[in-house]
Amino acid sequence: MAKGNVLKEKKVKSDGKSKTTKKGGSKLSNLYSKVDKRKAKSISGVLFLLFSIYLFIAFTSYLFTWKADQDLIINTSFFNFMFNEEGVSVSNWLGKFGAWISHFFIYKWFGIASFAFSLLFFIIGTRLLLNIRLYPLRKSLLLGIVAIVWFSVFFGLFSGKVNYLGGTFGFNTNEWLTITFGSFGAFLLVLVLLFVSVVIFFNPDFKSIINNLLSRTPEESDEKENSNSMSVADIKIVNTIDDEEINEEEDPLEVNFSEEKDKEDDSEESDEDNESTLEIHDTKNSENNDEEDDENEFSVEVAPEEKELSESDLKKKLEEFGAYDPKLDLASYTLPPIDLLQKFESTKGGVNKEELEGNKNKIVETLSHYKIEISKIKATIGPTVTLYEIVPAPGVRISKIKNLEDDIALSLAALGIRIIAPIPGKGTIGIEVPNSNPEIVSMRSLIASEKFQNSDAELPIVLGKTITNETFIFDLTKMPHLLVAGATGQGKSVGLNAILVSLLYKKHPAQIKFVLIDPKKVELTLYNKIERHFLAKLPGEEEPIITDTSKVVNTLNSLCIEMDERYDLLKMAHVRNIKEYNTKFIARKLNPEKGHRYMPYIVVLIDEFSDLIMTAGKEVEHPIARLAQLARAIGIHLIVATQRPSVNVITGMIKANFPARIAFRVLSKIDSRTILDASGADQLIGKGDMLISTGNDMIRLQCGFVDTPEVEEICDFIGNQRAYPDALLLPEYTNENDGGENASDDLDELDENFVEAARIIVIHQQGSASLLQRKLKLGYNRAGRIVDQLEAHNIIGPFKGSKAREVVIPDEAALDEYLSSKGLI
Repeated sequence: MAKGNVLKEKKVKSDGKSKTTKKGGSKLSNLYSKVDKRKAKSISGVLFLLFSIYLFIAFTSYLFTWKADQDLIINTSFFNFMFNEEGVSVSNWLGKFGAWISHFFIYKWFGIASFAFSLLFFIIGTRLLLNIRLYPLRKSLLLGIVAIVWFSVFFGLFSGKVNYLGGTFGFNTNEWLTITFGSFGAFLLVLVLLFVSVVIFFNPDFKSIINNLLSRTPEESDEKENSNSMSVADIKIVNTIDDEEINEEEDPLEVNFSEEKDKEDDSEESDEDNESTLEIHDTKNSENNDEEDDENEFSVEVAPEEKELSESDLKKKLEEFGAYDPKLDLASYTLPPIDLLQKFESTKGGVNKEELEGNKNKIVETLSHYKIEISKIKATIGPTVTLYEIVPAPGVRISKIKNLEDDIALSLAALGIRIIAPIPGKGTIGIEVPNSNPEIVSMRSLIASEKFQNSDAELPIVLGKTITNETFIFDLTKMPHLLVAGATGQGKSVGLNAILVSLLYKKHPAQIKFVLIDPKKVELTLYNKIERHFLAKLPGEEEPIITDTSKVVNTLNSLCIEMDERYDLLKMAHVRNIKEYNTKFIARKLNPEKGHRYMPYIVVLIDEFSDLIMTAGKEVEHPIARLAQLARAIGIHLIVATQRPSVNVITGMIKANFPARIAFRVLSKIDSRTILDASGADQLIGKGDMLISTGNDMIRLQCGFVDTPEVEEICDFIGNQRAYPDALLLPEYTNENDGGENASDDLDELDENFVEAARIIVIHQQGSASLLQRKLKLGYNRAGRIVDQLEAHNIIGPFKGSKAREVVIPDEAALDEYLSSKGLI
């Protein structure tokens, strides 16, 4: 119980905003939720309107009463003028405060241009109170401020002292302009500023304006007026409907043009019978016009148009309902507290000055044996490795130092050194030497770092610390996929846990989902507890962690379907990536009735890729390659890990689509080149020592250590909170290669290995496709078809999720009897 109380006092951060579960914080949030935003807008609007009217009256009064009130205001402070000067009467129509505020705006500031403040407050007030958009608010404010400044300066040109024309600002500005540019130059500059402002705000077409003025002579203008009057007299509009009213009609409209015969009549009223009439009416009432003359009738049907909301209407709805909050379903969700992670004591004291000095001397001595002189050497202490940077003397070839890697390792008696010749971006050569007493980099220190907590990345991942003890963070969306390799026991699984923990400490369940694939069946089972918070799976599956090869293939193909569906939504929304799409959806600019939805990021983690390649081959490689090529824009990112980085596992197609790669210690230079396209991974010291390549350069890191009990506590903390009804369900996928019962019932279509496969299944009493793959050396598709045929012949039972199929026939003798009855033996 005590631990639970401590957790409630913890502050955690989500998306750059701090969250707190303290009682005081909850009271503040409850108070904020009770505030009626509509009432607040109405009150604010009334205040702005009243203040604008008050200013207008006060300013108007100032123009007539400033001489009587100015001496009283100038010689007295505001406080004394308002409260201590008893018996003092002012002439302003709005009393002391009206006299003071008008003096302040007009005399002290901008002169009569201050009347624009009253107009600006009036525009703001009508927008808040009545939701009437007199003019765009932001443009009004900017235009008003520019106009106030310009008119103050302009009127200041004509005043020799501070007065109500330009105010103090206009007078001082013109005094400086006159001294700098002269009187005429200042006048020209003010006109130029007016011209620039007009162009910026209104952008008039001066060429067309001048051409119209020059081309329109008095005679031509008279002719145009006469022609216009004649055209108006020829046609009389009986009934007109605005475009907006036409858009609002639900039924098609019919437009009839009819002409009547000329009649001779001298009166003005009879002239109307000779005019063409334009009538627009509803087709429902067209029966009333059957008696009209149809001789010259011409009808046009106008199709109804779907009404679209204007930008102001969209903003109004957004203000009324608020932005869409994807976290609202789990609004009470709390990020895991930092106390769930262990804190390790620092052991930097293990790298002492004597060790550094001794290593430096041995490096210099070894190089001197081969007549290689150095002019400078510097040591940088990291958590597990110390970097010695040397500057060779002029004329020394770098290749000579590179070739002495083993000799330097022998002289230092080190586990393994790595020479970087040269260090990218520096004019030095680096020699990385393992520390005799390496330091443990705790995941707690990485999560608690300011760099991680303040990161604005979409999917921030903190992996470890560099040689310079700097926390290393990257954004998975920028990678956009990650290939991880390393020999057994070198820290690969810890690194995958560090990636998952980073995301769990930063993201809400609504923002990210995981698809976890674990052929080894034991590495990722801890994350079962967060199934209904963070995991995604196929419909109908019982286990959220995917371990069966057939389900892996179906899941990857299902993700391809999800990818295609998301691209269709991006196309409909006219955006290019998931970030723009979700921003538009949150702003309520996309209609859910048309299929639009908030799209969380999906991170697909495959723990042992080599096993999938061995069992499924191309069936796994092709959907992974397709996802790696296309899925970045729609928020699906892959993390593929393997302990065997051979060329038949990490093929050229895989490497081409995974530019970001992480290598823990491997056993040979060939494996290092396979994963990194460079050597170096074979010289790492293990226990989380790693190299990460992002395509441009390689960085050596010590991976953050997160133990299994820590992951278990984090998952327990998340799993005990309120969750969604189920995990995120991926689109259904049906394997077209799976054989059906009708196909398998036909004995002529049975696989040639059917009988042998049946014996293997019965002998081992295990009904699985993987057993047939190993024993018969078959591909996954063929083994799956044989399993379906065995089920159709009732040799094995139906599919039961993650559990093995039941073998119906008990022994080999019963199998022989069944096969002979079917004529198969």
